[in-house]
Amino acid sequence: MIRLLPQSLFSRMVLILLGGLILVQSISVIFHLRERDRLLFRANSMESAQRVAEAVRLLNSLPPADRDKFVAALNSPTLRINLGAAPSSQPRQNRDSANQAASFSALLRDLLGENQPVEVTVSEREWPALNIEDNAPFRLGNAHPLQKTVFTVGMRLQDGAVVFFDVRPGGSAFSTPPRLLFNLLVLFAAVIFLSLLAVRLATRPLDVLASAAEKLGKDINSPPLIETGPTEVRRAAHAFNTMQSRLASYIQERTRILAAMSHDLKTPITRLRLRAELLEDDELRIKFVKDLEEMESMVSATLDFMRGVDSQEARQPVDIMALLESIQADGKEMGQDIHILGMITRPFVGAPNALKRCLGNLIDNAVKYGKRADVAVMDKDKQLEIRILDHGPGIPEALLERVFEPFFRLEESRSRDTGGTGLGLSISWNIAQAHGGELALRNHATGGLEAVLVLPRAN
Repeated sequence: MIRLLPQSLFSRMVLILLGGLILVQSISVIFHLRERDRLLFRANSMESAQRVAEAVRLLNSLPPADRDKFVAALNSPTLRINLGAAPSSQPRQNRDSANQAASFSALLRDLLGENQPVEVTVSEREWPALNIEDNAPFRLGNAHPLQKTVFTVGMRLQDGAVVFFDVRPGGSAFSTPPRLLFNLLVLFAAVIFLSLLAVRLATRPLDVLASAAEKLGKDINSPPLIETGPTEVRRAAHAFNTMQSRLASYIQERTRILAAMSHDLKTPITRLRLRAELLEDDELRIKFVKDLEEMESMVSATLDFMRGVDSQEARQPVDIMALLESIQADGKEMGQDIHILGMITRPFVGAPNALKRCLGNLIDNAVKYGKRADVAVMDKDKQLEIRILDHGPGIPEALLERVFEPFFRLEESRSRDTGGTGLGLSISWNIAQAHGGELALRNHATGGLEAVLVLPRAN
């Protein structure tokens, strides 16, 4: 189904407001032009009505035998008099012709008095050529007779004689002047501009609120909204800032509790390890130590995860290449095979320790599960893209998203020894989100798992 309405609120408000204003303005222009035409018609017809009134007064003052002599002299290019001869043309029957006839009748009554019966019809016909004195045909220049609007006025003289006047109003057609068209264009342009401005001012706070909500989902400690503008906007911004503050306090409180519990667990684990060393049964002692090491690893990973969630590290320019090379040097000392391809020449503004933990976890996973890590870096205008490819068996497609969940481990670990604590990828994902970036995993076409880290540069 085709959606006729646009999807954005801005577009819908522009469509409704602009469409309504244009409709109202168009109706106003139509009324204005009709009133203008009526006034112009009255002004152009006044001269013709005065000539008819003067002719009626003259004919009333003449005896019937002398009227024919004067009729020929009274005829002109815009007026023709017929004594007793009914019009032969078919009157034009429509609303405009009726309005024109009524208006011309009103002019004649104003000039002749209300007691003078007047009947006016409007017709479209060829205006005939006239013979003047020397019987030469009268024409307008060399043009042929044109089809024009003709008023046929019928009235009865004081002695009961009937006279008909064919009147062609002077003046040209009522065309729209260029100045009026220019004024209308300016008016419509102003209406469009003001509509766009009004809708933009009305919807901009919603855009700001939506952007703030997106940032809040990535960084709970993002700057609060500025509480300015109309009352409703200030209330919405204040409510949003209050919600953000409460969420941040709630997360910090829970984080501190979990971090404290994890930290406090280290002391009894250490005591248990010391006591395990006193066991005489070697096989039992090895099992105890292995379980305690696993518990200590989980506690350390949990602490790292909590530090990543509640990171308050200051942002500063970071040399990503130097950071990767330090991870590569540390890995080389441990016998890890790490290769770096590409070059980043500009520093990236971020939290250095958090970025090192993020990249370190991804590279450690690649080496641990895929024997070797190939790191490819691409420096773009608006973002950094870092791809870390291993040469392991990969991950089932259905689990590519779930591995970012805290404490989630695959049922069949890619490691021969252990599947880890299930927090490494969660930590890296949280750090990427805190920097406004994205972290995704995908199985590479040539084999192995590829981690794609995209970090946007600050504007």
